[in-house]
Parts: sequence; structure tokens; C-alpha cells
Amino acid sequence: MKVVRYFLFISFGLVAFIKPSVGQINTDQLSGKINTVTTAVPFLTIAPDSRSGGMGDVGVALSPDANSMHWNPAKFAFAPNDMGLSISYTPWLRKLIPDINLAYLSGYKRIDKQQVIGISLLYFSLGNITFTDVVGAPTQQFNPNEFSVDAAYARSFTDNFSGSIAFRFIYSNLTGGYYVGGIESHPGMAYASDVSIYYRNKDLRLRDYDATWAFGANISNIGSKISYTSNSDKDFIPINLRIGTAYTIDFDDYNSLTAAVDVNKLLVPSPPLYYADSVDVNNDPVIQSGLDPNVSVAVGMFHSFYDAPGGFSEEMKEITYSVGMEYWYAKQFAIRGGYFYEAATKGNRKFFTVGVGLRLNVFGLDFAYLVPVNQNNPLANTLRFSLLFNFAGLNAKK
Repeated sequence: MKVVRYFLFISFGLVAFIKPSVGQINTDQLSGKINTVTTAVPFLTIAPDSRSGGMGDVGVALSPDANSMHWNPAKFAFAPNDMGLSISYTPWLRKLIPDINLAYLSGYKRIDKQQVIGISLLYFSLGNITFTDVVGAPTQQFNPNEFSVDAAYARSFTDNFSGSIAFRFIYSNLTGGYYVGGIESHPGMAYASDVSIYYRNKDLRLRDYDATWAFGANISNIGSKISYTSNSDKDFIPINLRIGTAYTIDFDDYNSLTAAVDVNKLLVPSPPLYYADSVDVNNDPVIQSGLDPNVSVAVGMFHSFYDAPGGFSEEMKEITYSVGMEYWYAKQFAIRGGYFYEAATKGNRKFFTVGVGLRLNVFGLDFAYLVPVNQNNPLANTLRFSLLFNFAGLNAKK
């Protein structure tokens, strides 16, 4: 068990201390091999709620709810109630370790007909880890953890279009001040923002049925780099472009069906291709193909569209795809399904998801279950849930 915990610690933490020359990619390694785009604080990209989690991780253009902060804060402007709240819980690597989990608290409050504010807290706990010295003797216990605190302002500009800006504080404490390679570590901190838009048209018709089409886009985590030591290179946080659409058909007053598609791309530099056994005057590796990843945040975002060493074909492989469907009966019971795809050389995440939802006057419940295509997903065969509170329903009941 200690070995597994130590491996997790290495995976999530020590990557921040590795110099760029380690694990360089050469010509022989690049062809058909993994060239994954990596960032610090990857917990920010995990789907936190069970509604989208049951639909293959789609969400940027789904109908608004209390979990819209993660997917598209602009949706808050069209939230159906004056106020909403959601609490979600996701076990992580549950078959191996029982105390790693992701918790999510999100909500919104309407200011007036056009303006809404939203807040959220995302907390990721990596369980308890035992640090040892060079001879294996325990030195201290520590619980690595990461969290982000968000605040968003959303406004509708027309009856169909809205926009939002969100601000985020990110805190990542993976070492507890422990010395790594003789270097004292410290918690990593970063600041970021999201810019998003949302459009929906509820006046459509598909034959004899009412229909709604929605489109959403969100550039999230636009912010500073993060570092865990005073003399290490800073790492990009997962700046992400999410674009998606959703189409809903209302067959009658009781039955409706939604189909949704999302595409995602990290706006951070791709690992370049280096010449083997070749360095410049500063003892840095020489790039054969691709661009230098040690650039500013703004430059890295622009480079991310054309810096892959494999050219356009590799850039296309850096896009992930999500498709999902949701059936509602009487706006009270839902059945969901979805599929997520990522190229084999960019992480190879492929999985199916299923889920159910229940809505009552005061609260709602969502459950999601993930079935991996490759048996390497930390959420494999894991049940996660979300609890939503409808304050408008509570007032009506009173």
C-alpha cells in the first residue's frame, strides 16, 4: 500500500521538479509513441458532477444548473431558478486506495433578470502518505491536497445570448514542505480566469415537435504558471478550450431527449522533438521539430495551435471528443449515456458512461458510472453522485 501511495505522490507532485531535459523525445520515440501534453494541477480538468459525468463528460452547452461553473459559467444567466446549490463526490482509484477523492460544491444566486453570480469549491485529496528517508525509515505523515475557489459573473445580453467571466484561486500542497532532491518545496499557488459564452434558441421546430438548440464555448484556466520550489521551472496549468453544442427535442409534455457534443483542446505547449545527444552552448537540448515550450502563458496559448512536432495531424490528435444523450420523463426522471475519446498517443482515455437522475420539489440526485475501454482509468467501475438543492421548490413547498 505504501508503494502505491508513493507512486501516486511521484505522479502528481514530482513532475513539477523534473527539468525539461529529462524524458526528452527523439525521432525513434515519436513515431507512434505517446507524446502527451502534460500540465500541473490536472484535477482542474476532472468532470466534477454526475450529470455530465454520466454523459461522457459533455457540459458546455447543456441546459444550465448549479454545476455550470465548471463547464460554462455563462449558462448561469439562463438558470431557471433564483438560486441553486449542488454537492458532488467522486471516489478516485477506489479499488486501490480508499481515501483519495474529489469533492465539489457549486451554486449560483440571481441578482436580477439579466445578472447572476456563481461560486464553487473544488477539493482534491490524495489521501495519507508516509515520507521516508534514504534507508526507508518513516519521517512524517502528510495528506497532499489541492483545491480551487471560483467566483463568476454572468449576464444575458439578449433573450438568447449570454456571457461570463470567472476568477479562480488555485492551491496545490503536494509535499508539505518536504525536501525533494535536496530542495525545499512549498505549496504551489496560481490565479486564473475563464471567459465563456452561451447561446440558445428555444423557438425551433423539428417536424411536429418543439426543439431547442444551444451552443457554448469556454476558455478556462487562463492564468499564471505554478511552481513548487523557489528555483524550479514553472509549469503551465491546464488552460483549456471547450466548445460544444446540444439539441433537445420535446416530444410532448412528459418526454424529451437531448443529444450533446463537446470538443476540448489544451492551450499549452506540446512537447517538442529533440535531436538525440545534442545540446547547445547552455547545455540545453536542441529542438529538431516543434517549438520551445519554455515560453510565456500568452505565447504558449497561441503556439498550442501549431507547435506539435508531428504537424497538423498531431495537433488534431490533441483534441478530445465527448458525446452524450439524456432522456427525461416528466422532468423528474432521467437516463443518460455517453462516450469519451482521446487519441492513443495523447493519453489514450476512452470510456463509456451511464447515469440516472431524479428531480423532486426540493432536491435532486444524479448518479454516474464509468466503464473504461482501456483498463487504466482511475474512475473505472466507480459510482459517483451529485446532490442538488432547489430553493425555489422549497419556497413553493412552504
